[in-house]
Amino acid sequence: MIIGVPKEIKTNENRIALVPAGAEVLVRDGHQVIVEDQAGVGSGFSNEDFKSVGATIGKDADEVWSRAEMIMKVKEPIEPEWGRIRDGQVLFTYFHFAAAEELTQAIIKSNSVAIAYETVQLPSGELPLLTPMSEVAGRMAVQEGARILERVAGGRGILLGGVPGVLPGNVVVIGGGVVGTNAAKMAAGLGANVTILDLSLERLRYLSDVMPANVNLLHSNRHNILEQASRADLLVGAVLLPGAKAPKLIKREDLSLMQEGSVIVDVAVDQGGCIETIKATTHEDPTYVVDGVIHYAVANMPGGVPRTSTLALTNATFPYARTLAARGWQESCRRDKALALGLNVVNGKTVYPGVAEAFGLPLVDYAEVL
Repeated sequence: MIIGVPKEIKTNENRIALVPAGAEVLVRDGHQVIVEDQAGVGSGFSNEDFKSVGATIGKDADEVWSRAEMIMKVKEPIEPEWGRIRDGQVLFTYFHFAAAEELTQAIIKSNSVAIAYETVQLPSGELPLLTPMSEVAGRMAVQEGARILERVAGGRGILLGGVPGVLPGNVVVIGGGVVGTNAAKMAAGLGANVTILDLSLERLRYLSDVMPANVNLLHSNRHNILEQASRADLLVGAVLLPGAKAPKLIKREDLSLMQEGSVIVDVAVDQGGCIETIKATTHEDPTYVVDGVIHYAVANMPGGVPRTSTLALTNATFPYARTLAARGWQESCRRDKALALGLNVVNGKTVYPGVAEAFGLPLVDYAEVL
């Protein structure tokens, strides 16, 4: 198979979907790997690193897209890339379709095979290709939130850990999954007073066993969310419904309960966000203010630490990519139910329920396309 790895062109996105070690294995397996010129530089990998393991360097994006049978990316194709997608071409990347109708329609029209990292799901419910970036984003949420709370960044002037004689800041995390757990770990490590809200009592019991004493656990309902939001110096939105739009748990009117200069970091922005007033921002211009509350909603947070993020992501994605290259997407998905759940749009048909529901599209059982 010919595997293409284009350079990411989303603003300040420096990750790459394949590292030289992975390219070496694919070449050894008998495949051809084409990496766009300078695609790995942002993550610390040079053209020579790829050439030395047998990969070919494509002079530009057009060459990579036109030759590749399977495209490996990190972020969803954006508008300049839509015209390059070919009939039957396999796209293996993050898509977050349920929050992006134009992208969904573009992929439907392209007649390609869209396999989304974020909906590959193990029988345990774990999302193995979303987990590493959720870990990074959860930790970054607190790192960025702590910085924005500084007065010079417009925040309340709060040091999350406090000092002897001064109480620590309050961090509220809505959602106790991978993002929420990692955010809470970081905030607790800084010495903040942390509260995690989650719907699952089973999850809360688990977190009770593994979290330090400065992390409090609370059942998630509207009353508790608003009460905690009113106390929060930093509020982290960490809610996920796999493949579907995130529910809006903080409404516009609720911001009046929050303290002026407090900070919201909504990691769920890729799926539409769990804060009603959230809109995607970039690393270049990451924040904006609504009713005195600072909103941070960078849609590719892990792109800010591309070396760490690339290595963490490719550790998880590469085994699936190798299988797809060896067996093709249909046979791979027939053999692996977890990978089959990554199918979102196939040859113009919507096969993932969350995407069909988001836009009122006809849903086709993925078994039909296999």
